[in-house]
Amino acid sequence: MTKTEITKLTYAVIGCAIEVHKQLRPGLLESVYEFCLIDELRSKQIQVSNQVCLPIVYKEKKLEQTFRVDLLVENILLIELKAVETMHPLFEAQLLTYMKLADIPKGILINFNTTNISKDLKQFVNEKYRQLPE
Repeated sequence: MTKTEITKLTYAVIGCAIEVHKQLRPGLLESVYEFCLIDELRSKQIQVSNQVCLPIVYKEKKLEQTFRVDLLVENILLIELKAVETMHPLFEAQLLTYMKLADIPKGILINFNTTNISKDLKQFVNEKYRQLPE
C-alpha cells in the first residue's frame, strides 16, 4: 500500500460520508449513519467491516476485554463515527489509540451531527503512514 493509494481511498470514503449526510441530514443515531455508510461504501465496491474488535495488550499479555472500531476500510483505514453536538478531544485520542493498536496508518473521525460534514471531519496519520512509499 502506498500513500497515494490511501489518499485515493480516503477521498472515496469521505465522498461516501458526504452522500450519506446529504441524504439523511443531522439528527439521527450514530448507528444509522454507520449502517448507511457501510451500504454506500459497499455500493462502490469498497471492502468494509464494522464493529471490529481490537485486543487490549498489556505487558505483552492479551486481555479478554477489547476495543471496538466503528469501521475498518480495506484493512488500511479506520473510521470512527460520531453523531454528537460537540466534538471532544477525547474522540481524537480514541481514534489514535485504535490506529496504534490495530497498526493502521490512517484514520478519519467523522461527525454526522453537523451542517457541514466536510468541515467537521478530521484525518489522522501515524508513523506507519509516514514510512509508506509515495
